[in-house]
Amino acid sequence: MNKIITTDICVIGAGSGGLSVAAGAVQMGAKVVLIEKGKMGGDCLNTGCVPSKALLAAGHAAENARRASRFGVSTGPVEIDFGRAIDHVHSVIAGIAPHDSVERFEELGCTVIQAEARFTGPGEVIAGETTIKAKRFVIATGSRAAVPPIPGLETVCYFTNETIFENRVRPEHLIIIGGGPIGLEMAQAHHQLGAKVTVIEMGKILPKDDPDLVAVVRDRIKADGISLYEGAKTKEILDVNDQIRVVIEHQGIEITLEGTHLLLATGRKPNVENLGLKDAGIEYTDRGISVDARLRTSNKKVFAIGDITGGLQFTHMAGYDAGIVIRNALFRLPAKVDHSAVPWVTYTNPELAQVGLTEKAAREQYGDDIRVLTWDYAENDRARAEAETEGFIKVITKPNGRILGAAIVGRQAGELIGVWSLAISKKMKIGAIAGMIAPYPTLGELSKRVAGAWYTPSLFGEKTRKLVRFLLRFA
Repeated sequence: MNKIITTDICVIGAGSGGLSVAAGAVQMGAKVVLIEKGKMGGDCLNTGCVPSKALLAAGHAAENARRASRFGVSTGPVEIDFGRAIDHVHSVIAGIAPHDSVERFEELGCTVIQAEARFTGPGEVIAGETTIKAKRFVIATGSRAAVPPIPGLETVCYFTNETIFENRVRPEHLIIIGGGPIGLEMAQAHHQLGAKVTVIEMGKILPKDDPDLVAVVRDRIKADGISLYEGAKTKEILDVNDQIRVVIEHQGIEITLEGTHLLLATGRKPNVENLGLKDAGIEYTDRGISVDARLRTSNKKVFAIGDITGGLQFTHMAGYDAGIVIRNALFRLPAKVDHSAVPWVTYTNPELAQVGLTEKAAREQYGDDIRVLTWDYAENDRARAEAETEGFIKVITKPNGRILGAAIVGRQAGELIGVWSLAISKKMKIGAIAGMIAPYPTLGELSKRVAGAWYTPSLFGEKTRKLVRFLLRFA
């Protein structure tokens, strides 16, 4: 007979969102059961954010060595040991893994079950040989790489983000299908580590970002030597003499590409299968589980967070969702999600970061009743000192100075976007940023300078000059 556990909260999925709920709830006094059928830490730790940024760091290190001569530093030919770069990736994962481990969560007080979970009713889940009855359930099973229906794909070996970090042999020619963040980050990392890289994208690269800033990333990628085909349809994939042949249609012309390795970076698919969602009375589609503003499913005893909801697929969103669930499930507070200040970053070089409304979205919502401010990295002294003057910052405000959105492309854009995320979440006006004291010389001055540009037309206009001349008569 199955073992029966009665608990306060049952969390299904030990990725970033599920772990945040479990850790927070158990430390606040709730009894928690945590179920995970795969690796603790989920996609972010094992196959996503952590390994991709570690490999990018290796690639950027190689590129910095190649470009050191601009500072008068001679390094000689750069030699790449691709296997050691992959060792670095796995050492980073191993260093973080104990924080997400079964042992740690059992020490916190969670009951951890390593098995596949399936609802058998509205308030009951079975996992392995254990039946769990809970007051509240949280589904945090995440997503997986989506595999497109390309003719011939089944005849070749290919990577997704879930397998690419196991490859220890540097590709001679890596073909990547997909020009989103994953595709571009892996393109640049592998190219910087010595591989020839081709990227195929059916639309425009980074379609969710401001096209003015995307243009900077596009130009850099092309200048580095990565082949990029935008607006290209992948028609067929073939295995020809152990080479991967990809046939595309680009600008009305059929082109055949040949490579040694293939990476699919064509989006994500929520893990809704085999959960028994119908038995639990939970509404869902292939795009994810339906939730309300409090992240409750159609079964009000069950919450869903992170990628499984089909929304914004970022690790930090899963963590944010976890806080909303804890407030609802433990404290019975009607906390609701607010996506107005969600930042995201593509970690190419240059980085591209966005929070709030893009210029296009702002114009769609407010028409021409907005102000657009920009400031170039080339006007920043720290950027000049470090010979990293590529990029700019763009800020969108209402006429009264209320900040609607900000985007940054350039060095450390992901670090700089935080102040704008805070400003938007707190409904600040541009004067708050313009008035802050930024240490000199830092890239942080970019934010102060672009904010100050909001006042330039009035501060240095003819009315101000007349006022100053008038007042000086009485000096």
